[in-house]
Amino acid sequence: MVASKWWSLPLALIAGLTLTAQSSRTYKARLSPVALDIAMQATISGAGSVSAVLTGTKLTITGTFDGLKSPATIAQIHKGPVKGMRGPSIFDLTVAPGTTATSGTISGAVTLTPVQVTDLEKGRLYVQVHSEKAPDGNLWGWLLAQENRR
Repeated sequence: MVASKWWSLPLALIAGLTLTAQSSRTYKARLSPVALDIAMQATISGAGSVSAVLTGTKLTITGTFDGLKSPATIAQIHKGPVKGMRGPSIFDLTVAPGTTATSGTISGAVTLTPVQVTDLEKGRLYVQVHSEKAPDGNLWGWLLAQENRR
């Protein structure tokens, strides 16, 4: 019996052994204040934006914010029960100060479960930035899929 050589293997088998590039999908969020009550209006302000890229199950997030009334303390990804409704934190992100005490950047990379990928696709995940004067949240933005435009 002659040992098979790699070049004599069926093409389908060879194709199955090669690595395929994973496609990625981009999500964006506009960060803005959402006052939950009148007292909160005095402590929140600012704006920002976030971009998130999902490659496989890895979600990589980058963003900026400015105009807060006090320095940012933390940023997190939260999951709402439905699109647009607030929910609990599921991941922490990194906040780095900017050129002023009330501006900065957001970054992070997390591995999502299949259920979390579905939540992202259905618009249930959002980014929330907290600040010293608004420890319950200063800016919010829901991660929404960006359509491919040509």
